[in-house]
Amino acid sequence: MKEQIIKEQIIETSLKHFLADGIRSNTMQKLAAAMGISTKTMYKFFVDKEALLEECLKIHYKGAGNELLDLIDGTANPIVSLWNIYSKTVELDFGVNHAFYHDLNYYYPELQDKIIKQYVSNTTTIITGIIKQGIEEGYFLSYLQPSVVMEVSAVLYASVTRYNSYEKSGLKPEDLFNHTTTIYLRGICTDKGLKVMNQLNELTN
Repeated sequence: MKEQIIKEQIIETSLKHFLADGIRSNTMQKLAAAMGISTKTMYKFFVDKEALLEECLKIHYKGAGNELLDLIDGTANPIVSLWNIYSKTVELDFGVNHAFYHDLNYYYPELQDKIIKQYVSNTTTIITGIIKQGIEEGYFLSYLQPSVVMEVSAVLYASVTRYNSYEKSGLKPEDLFNHTTTIYLRGICTDKGLKVMNQLNELTN
């Protein structure tokens, strides 16, 4: 029982340091020193930093998934729901924890995908359902397949967060997002959907 408590404390504290300073800058030795324990103790529970990071990500993405679900609750319009979800993900990726997400996207994408599939799959299913709702209610083009729309938007978002292709543009993250994912969302909208998108643009600009 005592060892389990120690392990949980290591995960919780390490996650805080990863979020605050990024992943690459935090070594096992540095994390151990910050917690006042030996590096030997760290390796007793985790074979390496990636194993520790994996446990940290499980906690982090479980919480992030719940945050996204909270954004959906009570929102009747599917476009507003998607807008809120994507705005939140941009805030997470490029906000105060930018170093963390930068390191995660660039150096640990496979691990990130693994954890997302485990802990955010329910959110993905719900978002796909929102897209389906948008098609049925006439906000999105009738011939679209929700799962394909979800996959394409995810690929577009990854192109912004995981690669440095756009660095030379000099655009702010939110502007870069508007040059990619937002354009795609507008492209799948009907005239009815575009009216909602335009209203959202007016409110946020």
